[in-house]
Amino acid sequence: MSSLSGYIEQNPQETQRLVGLKSEQLEQLINLASVLHSKKQAEAEARKIRIINKGGGRKVKLSIEEQILLTLVYLRHLTTFQLLGIQFCMM
Repeated sequence: MSSLSGYIEQNPQETQRLVGLKSEQLEQLINLASVLHSKKQAEAEARKIRIINKGGGRKVKLSIEEQILLTLVYLRHLTTFQLLGIQFCMM
C-alpha cells in the first residue's frame, strides 16, 4: 500500500483536494474498476492460446486501487514520473 492510500484512508476529508474526487466517489470508482478489470481478464484468459505456462511475465507492482490513485494524482497535479515513483514506492 502506498503512503498516499494510507493517508486517504485515515483522512477521507482530504480526498477531494488530493485526487479531485470525494471519498465516496473514489470508492465507487475503485470498486467498479476492480469488477471491470476482473471481467476483462477472465474474457482475455478464455480467448488466449497459451504458448508459455501461466504465471510467466512481469508481475504487477501496484494494485488496481494504487493504479487508479496514481493516475488521478498525476492528472490532478501533473507531477513528474520520478516523484510519482517515489510517492508510490516504485523506485
